[in-house]
Amino acid sequence: MVALFHDMMHKEVEVYVDDMIFKSKTDREHIQYLRKLFERLRKYRLRLNPAKCTFDVRLGKLMGFIVSEKGIEVNPDNVKRLFGEIELHSKVHISTNSVCSPIFKLLRKNQKTKWNEDCQKAFEEIKRYLKEPHVLLPPVFGRPLIMYLTILEESMGYVLGQHDESKRKEWAIYYLSKKFTNYEMRYSQLERTYCALT
Repeated sequence: MVALFHDMMHKEVEVYVDDMIFKSKTDREHIQYLRKLFERLRKYRLRLNPAKCTFDVRLGKLMGFIVSEKGIEVNPDNVKRLFGEIELHSKVHISTNSVCSPIFKLLRKNQKTKWNEDCQKAFEEIKRYLKEPHVLLPPVFGRPLIMYLTILEESMGYVLGQHDESKRKEWAIYYLSKKFTNYEMRYSQLERTYCALT
C-alpha cells in the first residue's frame, strides 16, 4: 500500500497496513483525490471492498481516536474503558475514588467537559499508581487485624492490615473504596460512617 501511494502519503492519504484515509479541506479537493485513487487502483488492477468503504465522512473513529474537521480527539469510549480499569483497581487501593473524583465528574451525563488543574493532578496520581501498584499480602491467621477507615464527602475507603512479626511494620491485606451515591452524600458524617461500616 505504502509503495503504491508513496507520492500521496501524508498529503492526500494516510495508510495504515491495509486501511486508507483520504483527507481534504474542500469537497472539490476530495473528489480530485478520490479520482486519483480510483485511477491508480484501476492501473494496478486492484479492487476495494464496498462493504468496507465510506465516503464523505466528517467525523469517524480511527485507531482509537475520533478524527473530525476540528482535528484529532480522544475517543470517549477509551476514556470510559480506562476508568473502568481504574475502578477495578479500587479494590486494591483505598484512595482511588477520592483521587479520581475530579475526572469521574467529567464522565457524568450532561456534564460540560473542562480539564482543570484538579483533573491534571488526579491524572498524574493515577499514572504514578499504575506504574507502582500496591501489593496485597495474604493474612497471617492468629494475628490481630487492623482497620483504617476514611470517610470523605463523596467516597469512603478502608484498609485492612496486620503487623509483621516484629510488630513495627504494617502491611495491607485488603483495600476497599466506594463512591457514595447522590443520596448517600446527603447523609450526616455519622450516617456515612455507619454506611461505610456495614
